[in-house]
This record gives sequence, structure tokens and C-alpha cells, in this order.
Amino acid sequence: MQLRGKTVIVTGGASGIGKALATRFRQEDLRGLAIADIDRSRTAAVAHGLGALGMHCDVSREEDIRRVIEQTRSAFGEIDLFCSNAGIIRVDPDRENAASAPDEDFERCWRIHVMAHVYAARALLPEMLARGTGYFLNTVSAAGLLNQIGSATYSTTKHASLGFAESLAITHYDRGIRVSVLCPQAVRTEMYGTGGPEAEAAAADGVLDPAQVADAALTGIHDERFLILPHPQVSEYMRRKVNDYDRWIAGMARFRSKIMANTGAN
Repeated sequence: MQLRGKTVIVTGGASGIGKALATRFRQEDLRGLAIADIDRSRTAAVAHGLGALGMHCDVSREEDIRRVIEQTRSAFGEIDLFCSNAGIIRVDPDRENAASAPDEDFERCWRIHVMAHVYAARALLPEMLARGTGYFLNTVSAAGLLNQIGSATYSTTKHASLGFAESLAITHYDRGIRVSVLCPQAVRTEMYGTGGPEAEAAAADGVLDPAQVADAALTGIHDERFLILPHPQVSEYMRRKVNDYDRWIAGMARFRSKIMANTGAN
């Protein structure tokens, strides 16, 4: 898909990967660009700087996503690409108990990482199917393919996010709908800084700048690839996982023990 002349919505667009996506997409001579984020002041500033439509949005609320879509449609016409990028991180309160996170953390992550993607598709699919074209870019993270040591809430909901994206792509492929999942490892964002000592372990494969992730995303959209891996090593890690799941689990357990020892978390 070429973005020239298209209308794009980016959630979580006021900072980090979302801001980088919006900035990079703006260079493609879009017809319209909308940025949605829960941070009102940052959203207004980024939107002003990019000449975009900026809107406050809590993506965990279906009515907020529908409002963003309706306002974008009113401003620019049909929506061509919806980027479900907003995300949060919650570390396990007890690093020695994968079930230690409270229900509230699981539920908040579920609504942001999974249901927000469902809400966007629910609102946009009828019109996209009617015209036989449309695109969803969902930020899933390598955690949805592998795991996020130290955050069961993040790992669980990102895996579910991947499952929904697969269903979306499979069900509607023959009707012209395309889906990509953006799956980086460590990225230099505020979220990376709040991921606990386990987040530092991802630096072994390099911490990318958000702009590098945005470049990878644009290339993947142009090629209409489902799986976009800004860290190419993730492809090999996936192969190791599916080739010998038990060996992969044991290796990840050793990796976790090393992280805990290095950070004094045990």
C-alpha cells in the first residue's frame, strides 16, 4: 500500500513509536493525518507541529475510538489506514510469581492491547469491505511473538493481540483488507524506561530509536507484509521457539535467572 493521498489515524500518537509513525507518514503526502492519544497537551502539540488533526482518546473506550474515526472522516473523508499503536506496560509486582498482577492490571492491558484493536476493526470494517480496500497496522511488540520476562500482563495481552490480527487478516484477505503487526524489541521510549530491569535485557539486541521503527513500519506497509520486525533477530528466535518449544522455555528460564542475578532481583 502506498500512503500518498491516503488518510491515516495513529493512536498513542503523542509520543514514542506513535509520534514517530505519524511524523514518518506525514512525509508521504497524505490526504489527512489524525493523532489520538490520552495525553491532551502532547497530542495538541504534536498535531500542531505536523499539521494533523489531534484528538484526546482513551483507546480502552469503544466510544472514544468511534468518535476519533467519525471526526477524522468528517475532516478528511474515508480512512485508509488505522494504526492501533497505544500501549502500556505493567511489571509483575512479585518477580517470583507470574500470577501476582492484580485483576485491574490484566483488565487494563486487555482493553488497550486487544479490545482497542477490536473496536477499531468493528468501526471501520463495514466501510472498508464495501469499497474493497483498507489497512490496519497493529503494534504488537516482539513480546507477542516471544515473551516479556517480568510482565505476565504484557506478554498475555500482546499474544492475544497477535491472535486477533491473524483472524482479521485471514478472514478479510479475499475482500482486500490488509493487516500488519509491528513487533519491535527494545525501543527508546518512555515505556522502555518503565519496564523494570527485565527491559534492559532486550538491549542485548540493540535499542532502536522510534524513527527506525517507523521506517521499518512504512517499508512493511508498502510491501503489505503481515509481520514487521524492526529487530530482524526476532525471526530466528521465533524459529527456535517453534522448532523446540521445551528447549526454548528452558533457555528463557536461564535467561531470566541471569537477568535476576545481574539486577539483584532475587
